[in-house]
Amino acid sequence: MSSTYLFIKHANELLTLKGHSQQPAVKAAMNQLHVINDGAILMKDEQIVAIGETDELLSQFHQEINLAEIIDASGKVVMPGLVDPHTHLVYAGSREEEFNMRLNGATYMEIMNNGGGIHATTTKTRAATIDELKEESIKRLDRFLIHGVTTIEAKSGYGLDWETEYKQLFVAKELNHLHAIDIVSTFMGAHAIPVEYKERPDVFIDLIIDEMLPLVVEEELAVFNDVFCERGVFTPEQSKRLLLAGKNLGLIPKIHADEIEPYGGAELAAAVGAISADHLLKASDEGIKKMAEAGVIAVLLPGTAFFLMEAAANGRKMIDEGVAVALSTDCNPGSSPTASLPFMMNLACMHMGLTPAEAIYAATINAAHAIGKGHEIGSLEEGKKADVLILDVPNYMQTQYLYGMNHTHSVIKAGRIVIDNGALVTNKLKSH
Repeated sequence: MSSTYLFIKHANELLTLKGHSQQPAVKAAMNQLHVINDGAILMKDEQIVAIGETDELLSQFHQEINLAEIIDASGKVVMPGLVDPHTHLVYAGSREEEFNMRLNGATYMEIMNNGGGIHATTTKTRAATIDELKEESIKRLDRFLIHGVTTIEAKSGYGLDWETEYKQLFVAKELNHLHAIDIVSTFMGAHAIPVEYKERPDVFIDLIIDEMLPLVVEEELAVFNDVFCERGVFTPEQSKRLLLAGKNLGLIPKIHADEIEPYGGAELAAAVGAISADHLLKASDEGIKKMAEAGVIAVLLPGTAFFLMEAAANGRKMIDEGVAVALSTDCNPGSSPTASLPFMMNLACMHMGLTPAEAIYAATINAAHAIGKGHEIGSLEEGKKADVLILDVPNYMQTQYLYGMNHTHSVIKAGRIVIDNGALVTNKLKSH
């Protein structure tokens, strides 16, 4: 089969974010975007072949470019495709009534403890068929793609029993083979204590460890194992036992940590060697320090704090302390029903103290490292997967200055155009 070439030329700014394929960017490095003016990229099949100034590539690869489909990015920004490292992609239904309850003073935990929240979505997801879950999830994936996201992490956790957890993971695995967006799966059987185990949380942890984790590994359904470590959900001791059990089976630990109150989640993430600790609104100074020392990535979710009307995590402090920071939508039906990672970047600048350059790092290469993919995606470098985002703005600063807008012009996923002039290409499915 003949090769397919794609050539982007005359980018006003081409942001490569080069040099961080082995380790995420920290501290001052998060402000070095490595910008090429009048930039160009040559792609062959699914990979990047060359990057540089347009005249340089036109001269060096004249023959290949003659065979290529050409995109003129004059007046535009070209950068890596966005990576969302924390989503709850597969679920059924919505919870708009809870939004109104919060506007009238109810808290997130009050709603959950009264049968709403995660429990409400669990009921709907248990009742949904695989086809229904797949149909809902494809719509969400399309929204992600329109906003420039080319890879996401997807958690289970709205089953709290094996049958439904399996359904969620199965659907994510199927969609990874089907949809243009790449999906990396996380098992999160410990998202909440099921109503039937409310007085026996340790028995539920035993059930996950003894029965569910081995099946997840046997069926190759997930890469990561996550737990909601929070007062009223799972204790640090229960969380540690669960994460270490998964780690012994080859599942990489992740943790929902210190979202509602300081609870030792950041410290636990460092102790168990988690790849990331997520939320961290109330993380202690000691926890942040230990995360930096252990190389745990902080996945921050500004949309969740925004939607719950809470103070955001202190991203500025984490970066200054040497923690690698990533950003995510936390796409879910209760606390962050959005697929706009660009808006999360806006919120990170306005509410977390990040610079525009730091927000870009946090939504690309650092996010890729938070799901173990930094060596493949997240920056524009020769040999990496050709996941490219073209933005209809003349410079990267405008992506944050012109906030709350979707600036996506085109998305190239694995060397193939899947968004063109802001619209889904008819065939957005993977090519086989």
